[in-house]
Amino acid sequence: MIEEHDRVVLTERLPGQDLQAGDVGTVVHVSAEGAAYEVEFFRLDGHTIAVETVSASAVRPVASTDVTHARTRG
Repeated sequence: MIEEHDRVVLTERLPGQDLQAGDVGTVVHVSAEGAAYEVEFFRLDGHTIAVETVSASAVRPVASTDVTHARTRG
């Protein structure tokens, strides 16, 4: 189960915040026993991009085979 302070990977696009599948964030709150998560997304320099509440199906735990990748936001 995903818990607060876990890093997660977004599995779907959130166009309102220019977030894409594959972006990594940190869970800051777990809602409804894991049905939804409040996730904070950061730029690589540490500044917050957005804090979004997403359903459990919109994120997955970080895997040991994941690789960090940089992209420029619009």
